[in-house]
This record gives sequence, structure tokens and C-alpha cells, in this order.
Amino acid sequence: MALIELIDLYKTYYIGDIDVPVLKGITLTIEHGELVALMGASGSGKSTLMNILGCLDRPTSGQYWLDGEEASGLTGDQRAMVRNRKIGFVFQSFNLLARTSALENVMMPLSYTAVHLSDREARDRAQKALTLVGLSDREHHHPSQLSGGQQQRVAIARALINDPPLLFADEPTGNLDSHTSEEVLQMFEKLNREKGITIILVTHDAGIAQHARRIIHIKDGLIEGPGQAVPAPAGAAGAGGKR
Repeated sequence: MALIELIDLYKTYYIGDIDVPVLKGITLTIEHGELVALMGASGSGKSTLMNILGCLDRPTSGQYWLDGEEASGLTGDQRAMVRNRKIGFVFQSFNLLARTSALENVMMPLSYTAVHLSDREARDRAQKALTLVGLSDREHHHPSQLSGGQQQRVAIARALINDPPLLFADEPTGNLDSHTSEEVLQMFEKLNREKGITIILVTHDAGIAQHARRIIHIKDGLIEGPGQAVPAPAGAAGAGGKR
């Protein structure tokens, strides 16, 4: 069973008497453990598609199956429950609370889940997430005491705190320099490779998309082609010839 399956998905916005079609019949499958780039220019429909895939919005018509559950007809509260259980988000702006430590920023999503953890259990889980992103020695630092790359790592740890099978990274390096961007993208590759997390990089940048194993191009609300596989670099090894 695929993690994500879209069948003839449409999204139209209604502005007064005007219909604005944004997604125009998307059919798409993403398997468990894939590292995919969703690539398109501004206005292509990629943000709308991400919002539907991330259960932040619902389609006008069509089906969206997420991990065996039909999600297109869920209410807002039901979509929120799915997000808490199955989805993590990393955005271009780190969205950290300025007066809160790295550890407390990472713990924050635990307040919205049905899993009741003691304070000690929550802190242990957050510490493990920070260790996973290489920030075990920065847990008491506030965002202003961290570099841009470190802040994004805190945001990644926060996205992972509920052990979601699916992670969205929306232009995750847009506020970072090229060296730090490369480090963050390599971290996504490592999380995908070692933890088996399905990761969708949402970007307009071909350089970022090359870190994925498959690139899905969207243009004018439609998927272009079947999805382009990214060649592994020379000398890379892996199951099935993938990176």
C-alpha cells in the first residue's frame, strides 16, 4: 500500500462569482520511504497541493488516500488529528518561539497530541530529537543564540517529535547560505536513509530538487510526466541502484 495516493484531484477557489481552478486533475502515488521533490514555479499549484497532502486543506473533488485512510472528506478537526499523528512540517521561516529554549520549542507539538506524556518523558523525547539533528549541546539556547542552520535543525527536530511517517519541507533552505543549505539537505537525506521517513521537498529550485530521489514537476495545476528519477552520483551504492 502506498503512503500517498491521489486520484483525479481538483482544487478550485471561489472568489465572489469567479472560479479559480488551481489543481486540475492530479493523479499521483508516493511510496513509503521515498525522498521526493515537488517542484514548480510560483503559481504552479505546488503550495496548494502541499496544503492538501499535509491535511491543511481539502480538495474540491477527487480522492486523497494517506496511509490507507481516505482523507479528502475529513473535517477540520479530523485533519488536525491526522497531522498530529502522521505529518511533520519544516518551513522556510523557522517559526520558533523567540523566548523559548530549543528544548521547549521541540516539545511544543506534544501539547496537541492525544499521547499523554509526563514532563520527564516529553523532555527525554525532545532531547533525543535534538541529538538526532546534532544539537544535543544546544538544548537550553534560545533562537537568538543559534545560527540560521541551527534554528532550522531545531525546527526539524520539532517536526520529528511525534515520529511522523511523513515530513514536508517547504523551501527549507530559503533563509540559509549555500553551505548551510547543503548541510540541512544532507540531513534530510540521512533521515530518509536511516529512519525511513518519507520526505517531500517542496521547492522551485532545481539544485534543491537534485537531493531527492524523484522529482515531480507541477505546472499550471497538472503533473508533468510520471516523475523524473534523480541519478545516483558516481560511486553511490544502495538497494536497487538508488542512493
